[in-house]
Amino acid sequence: MQLSAFVDRLDETLGTADYADLDASANGLQVGPDEGTVEHVAFAVDGVEETFERAIAADADALVVHHGISWGGFDRVTGRTYDRLAPLIEHDLALYVSHLPLDGHQELGNAAGVADALDLENRTPFGELGPEFIGQRGTASEPYTPAELRSRLDTELDTEDNPVRLLEFGPDEIDEIAIVTGSGTDWLDEAIEAGADALVTGEGKQQVYHEAREAGIHVALAGHYATETFGVRAIQERVEGWETELETTYFDVPTGL
Repeated sequence: MQLSAFVDRLDETLGTADYADLDASANGLQVGPDEGTVEHVAFAVDGVEETFERAIAADADALVVHHGISWGGFDRVTGRTYDRLAPLIEHDLALYVSHLPLDGHQELGNAAGVADALDLENRTPFGELGPEFIGQRGTASEPYTPAELRSRLDTELDTEDNPVRLLEFGPDEIDEIAIVTGSGTDWLDEAIEAGADALVTGEGKQQVYHEAREAGIHVALAGHYATETFGVRAIQERVEGWETELETTYFDVPTGL
């Protein structure tokens, strides 16, 4: 498959252009030739030295990640930036990135994956960012107790040896759940206004403890990495369903954070 066709198909699927003015990440093809072919595609959450090395060792032609290497462009290609770019160029490994588009996609996105894991119904977009959304909210098919919500997240998410932390400040029965994966506590006020009983995200900030306590809402901190494996895995499954003969590989490189 031509690399340009591969990129165009992913861009269209994920609505990459819709987030062009909203995301610090340069979404789409971050590193790659104008012309090239793709036979083997690797997938990972982070575009870092370890995933680059694994993709190269697997003889992949392209690596699709959620977190790329360009956040507002490069001032200089030196030091750590050079060290990361060099193996991609030396081994003709294309790097495709989908940050906020993959957070906000209502079918393939990270939040949608967490919502699937929690068996949420009546889902709607959540996590407003300009004209777009980066999360999802919905109603539990059966109400959760705080302990059940924590247990479900611990079971369904690969949190390694880091159990989900739940700030238990909400009601005894949790019906309405809002989700913004990664670092999503900035959307706590939106969750409160939406009538959510709990906000599920990856990592927290100091002030969220008191804000959640004062508002009477639960906040689940399930790990940045653990909440953001869903999107790249969903893209991998979508690519495997294309009428092509692309080989795919997923690399799990958890951070515990």
